[in-house]
Amino acid sequence: MLEIEDLHVKIGDREVLHDINLTIREGETHVLMGPNGSGKTTLLRAIMGFSGLDVTKGTIRFKGKDITNLPIHERAKMGIGMLFQRPPTISGLKLGKLLAVTSGDRTAMVSEYARFLHMDAFMDRAINLGFSGGEIKRSEVLQLMVQQPDFVMLDEPESGVDLENITLIGNAIARLLEKDVHIVNRKKSGLVITHTGYILDYLDADFGHVMCDGAFRCHGNPREILKVIKTSGYKECLACQKIQ
Repeated sequence: MLEIEDLHVKIGDREVLHDINLTIREGETHVLMGPNGSGKTTLLRAIMGFSGLDVTKGTIRFKGKDITNLPIHERAKMGIGMLFQRPPTISGLKLGKLLAVTSGDRTAMVSEYARFLHMDAFMDRAINLGFSGGEIKRSEVLQLMVQQPDFVMLDEPESGVDLENITLIGNAIARLLEKDVHIVNRKKSGLVITHTGYILDYLDADFGHVMCDGAFRCHGNPREILKVIKTSGYKECLACQKIQ
């Protein structure tokens, strides 16, 4: 599904990512952890193709195609979707209108997904305008459910929301990452950034990675990694790497 080889990324004159190698197969969900400023969000933005990033070395392949230099809309058409940590407010566009445009042949599912996420009363409201933190995250997940991307990237889906919203969002994300009922044998993949680990209560995560100072420092079982981080912090991951 996704293959990243020897990726190096700069923002301005500063190298933010280096020596990034990652393979995510069809149907796999990977979890990315690391301290603030370690480069996690930059990696997701590089995969999505945002401007302001300069890929100085390496390649990003999606479904076997080199997408390193493709624009965002082409990557989205190929099946990449992203939930932002801090999504923008779009005062001139109603949520229902956006969902109608992006739903394609899934228009009948929009109302079902909106009810599932308790967002049916928000269809005539401008996107994220006056939304609470939980409502913004539910709106983002709803947009992804309607889009039905093959590869889903989630930047801290549990941040800024209360426990009730975490449950609702977690269940929706689990549903989002299920096999697409409209296409036989289509399995979705995901890459999820988390700080708290709460989202792991809802996801069947396959692999975990720790990023520090712009590079991967540790790989393994995501729940075991999280347990070590909660006990000893990220310094334990760095110490473990030095021993290896």
